[in-house]
Amino acid sequence: MNNLFTNTGSSSFTEFLRGYAPEMLPGNRDALPAPVGEQIPHATTIVAVTCAGGVVMAGDRRATSGNMISNRDMEKVFRTDEYSCMGIAGTASTGIEMARLYQVELEHYEKLEGRSLSTEGKANRLATFVRQNLGAAMQGLVVVPIFAAYDEKIDGGRIFGYDVGGGPYEHHLYHSIGSGSIFARGSLKKLYRENASPDEVVLTVLQALYDAADDDSATGGPDVTRRIWPVVAVITADGYRRLPEEEVSAAVETILSGRMIDPDGPTAPLR
Repeated sequence: MNNLFTNTGSSSFTEFLRGYAPEMLPGNRDALPAPVGEQIPHATTIVAVTCAGGVVMAGDRRATSGNMISNRDMEKVFRTDEYSCMGIAGTASTGIEMARLYQVELEHYEKLEGRSLSTEGKANRLATFVRQNLGAAMQGLVVVPIFAAYDEKIDGGRIFGYDVGGGPYEHHLYHSIGSGSIFARGSLKKLYRENASPDEVVLTVLQALYDAADDDSATGGPDVTRRIWPVVAVITADGYRRLPEEEVSAAVETILSGRMIDPDGPTAPLR
């Protein structure tokens, strides 16, 4: 044993590793366990799009742990009060806890003050939750939410995104977060139409999620065999409404019928 430490030759060190830490040998390092942050289930793609008189948010249902699918029917879109909702991307457990605490925070404020926070107030309050998670985020437990609300001042929808430090940024028209966001956003650039009806925007967000799942393995597309559909929420002056599975299923069937003819989906007309 002493010879292994006193002899600095590479062959002796290799023998030491072979006997006491074979996973550190070249070629065996792939056997090392993944960092804890990668082993915890992660939520992926969320999209939010403004529509005539409100906003629509949708999220896929897949959660991943590294390259493994850890959950096929996770819910990532949460009602936060009567006129707002949030979606999460990143560490699933931390994101779910953040959404629940944020919902309680808004309810507590409304009971104390007898009124709800303004849309800006809600967005800024969520920013503090993200900022409070910065220490955990530096250790790999990152959560990045997206917030959407109906704002009666403008009689329309508003969307806010966040960085890992909690900075709130308003995004006009549409926004997407998560591993498939770059593909979803590309789809929205083609399909978004200002002042479209909520029903039309529901089809738009589902098309965007389909495109994201087509190119991002961590994003789950509609699971027809298991009948697992994306979560879709519509917020207007009438309040928050989560679409029932029957409506989402019908919209998905429409999209799949079109994709059978054109696998890449609808295209935007050139002007």
